[in-house]
Amino acid sequence: MKYRTLGNTGLRVSEIAFGSEWYVERPYEDVEEIVRHCEENGINFLDCWMSEPTVRTNLGKAIKDTRDKWIIQGHIGPIWQNNQYVRTREIDKVKEAFEDFMERFQIDVLDFGMIHYVDTFEDYDEIMSGEFIQYVRDLKEKGIIKHIGLSTHNTNIAFLAAKNPEIELLMFSINPAYDMFPPTSDLEDYRDDDEYVGLAGLDPKRAELYQLCEENGTPITVMKGYASGRLFDENDSPFGVALTPVQCIHYALEQKGVSSIFVGVSNTQELDAALEYENASESEKEYRDILSSAPNHSFEGKCMYCGHCSPCSSGIDIGGLIKLYDLAVVHEEVPQSVREHYNNLTYDAAECIACGECEDRCPFNVKIVDIMLDAQDLFNLVKY
Repeated sequence: MKYRTLGNTGLRVSEIAFGSEWYVERPYEDVEEIVRHCEENGINFLDCWMSEPTVRTNLGKAIKDTRDKWIIQGHIGPIWQNNQYVRTREIDKVKEAFEDFMERFQIDVLDFGMIHYVDTFEDYDEIMSGEFIQYVRDLKEKGIIKHIGLSTHNTNIAFLAAKNPEIELLMFSINPAYDMFPPTSDLEDYRDDDEYVGLAGLDPKRAELYQLCEENGTPITVMKGYASGRLFDENDSPFGVALTPVQCIHYALEQKGVSSIFVGVSNTQELDAALEYENASESEKEYRDILSSAPNHSFEGKCMYCGHCSPCSSGIDIGGLIKLYDLAVVHEEVPQSVREHYNNLTYDAAECIACGECEDRCPFNVKIVDIMLDAQDLFNLVKY
C-alpha cells in the first residue's frame, strides 16, 4: 500500500481508503471481517457519513482495539430520523447525532470532523455565518476534532472550501463521468443520462479546482470514484464502455490535489478488486485509450491536461495553457484572473512552432497546434 500526506495536516493515509456506507443492516461479523481485511492490507483511512446507529456501533466495536491504526473522517450533519438518513442543519439535532457518533465509535477524539454534504451557496453561507460553524469550531477548540473538513459534489462550493483556510480537507466526487460536468447543485444531474448530452472531456473548472487544491495544500479525498458502480457496466455507463475498479482508482489518484480515494465495498472480494491497483501494471491502469474511443461522450479531441504531450520543444506548458484557453472561451469576455495567469506564462502560445510533436504523443488526438493558434488570437485581443 502506498501512502500520501494529507495537505498541511502531516497525516499519512493509504491512497485506497475504506468507505463504509454499504454496511447497513449487516451483522457485526461482516463489519469485523472487512475492517480486519483493510488492516491486513495497509488501509488506515476510514470515512463514515452513515447515520444508521448499528453501522456506527459495529464500526466502533471493530476498531476499538486498533484505533491507533486508523485515521477517521466522521460527518457532522447527517442524522437518523424515522428510520432513515436525513441531512440537517438544526443545531440541536446536529449535536445529538455527533455525540451519538462519538459514543458509538467509542472514541474521544475524531481526526476529521466533516461538514456534511454542502451543495448550494445558500447552505454554505448559512453554515459559515451561523451556529453550525460555531459548533464545529468549538469541537476543534476543545480537541474533540483535530481538523475541519467539508464534503460537496458542487465544483463552485468546492472552490469556496478550498479557499477557506478553516477547511483543511475537501471530500469531492471525482470520476471520468462526473468530471465532464460544469458546476451543479443537483446531485441527480450526475445520474441522469440526458444531462450528459453535449458533454465531453474534463470540465476546465474542475481542472482549475484540482490545481488550486494542489497549490494551496487543501487535500482532496475522493467519493463516488466508481459513479456508484455505473462505470463497471457498458450498458449503464454514460460512455457506453466499461472501466475496471483499477482504472477508476487510477483516474482519481492522478488528479492534482488528490490524496486518497474512498472505495465503497460490500465484501472482501470487492475490496480485493480495488487493492489490485497496488500491483497493477501501467497497461492495466490505463483508461485513456478506452475513453478516447468511447461510443458515447468520447474524450476524443478533448484535452485532459494529463501532460502526456510534454515536453514541448519551445518550453510551453501545453496542458496549463490549454486549460486557461478552455476557461476563457466559456465566457463572453476573458476573465481578469485567467488573463493574468496567461500573461504570467513563461512561454505563451506565440512561442509554438507548430512542430506537431505534442500531437503525436497525445492519447486523445487533441489538435494542439490549432488550439495554440486560437489561443494567440483570443489572448492577443486582451493582452497588455
